[in-house]
Amino acid sequence: MDWIINDELGLTVGHLLGWAAASAMVVGGVIPYLPQYKEIKQTQDADGFSLHVCLALLVANSLRILFWFSKRFELPLLVQSVVMNITMFLMIDLCVRVKRNNTVIPTNRDREFSGDDISEVRLQRGFADGELSPVDIPSPGTLKRARSRHYLRDFDMKYFWAWTDFQSYLDFMLVFWAVGAAITYIMLDISWFMETMGFFAVFVEAMLGAPQFLRNFRNKSTYGMSIHMVLMWTVGDIFKTGYFIFRNAPSQFWICGSLQVSLDLLILGQVWIYRKNSEPRNQHRGD
Repeated sequence: MDWIINDELGLTVGHLLGWAAASAMVVGGVIPYLPQYKEIKQTQDADGFSLHVCLALLVANSLRILFWFSKRFELPLLVQSVVMNITMFLMIDLCVRVKRNNTVIPTNRDREFSGDDISEVRLQRGFADGELSPVDIPSPGTLKRARSRHYLRDFDMKYFWAWTDFQSYLDFMLVFWAVGAAITYIMLDISWFMETMGFFAVFVEAMLGAPQFLRNFRNKSTYGMSIHMVLMWTVGDIFKTGYFIFRNAPSQFWICGSLQVSLDLLILGQVWIYRKNSEPRNQHRGD
């Protein structure tokens, strides 16, 4: 009787540990972005965070979802990809709103001028009525920059993933999902293609820290980057890689997971190397 109770207890504990690990996999990847989201919202400065991190994660997790139709790996990994995509859209929405708000130009009379609410007529009328002085009027170059808006429909590769409205990012991903789904449906029975897509999915995710690493390297500073986010990246990626190995996930997962941990450690190394460079480097800001 004792061995039966022990077996039942062991099975219950095993189930609880399994559910806890699965839950950690689903929400663990999102948690590192909470301090970065909070920091951007409080400081109203999104220049320290690279939106290309969001692009890498959106592409990687979208491909992972498509790969699931071929490999049918564990459900928590599939749910994690859906949750991560939602999180990245929330990050993009915040960054776009913050950057748009920061393009408003204050004048000496505490007026605010932007490309959306100022026209040449209003400027001329204000000057004629004596409400504006020459120093209140932004220079043509400044006004042009304030009016600058970039959309997906412009088809300008110079501003790819640097659009100024959230809808452009959403539209791009809708097109990506549609094309990806069509190709997956056609190539679903071709093993080498699906295996390659699965590897590419996890490889892109493994390289998600590369844009942040390059930004820090160019700026010679980690200003604006949440160190808590990178620490959580590292802890989460170590746990995730261990989960892949323990649960016998496809080899693509744990190989690229190990690469991801290595990149996290390199970024933490930058925090130490550039620890005395606390000032922003404006000449390298932006995506």
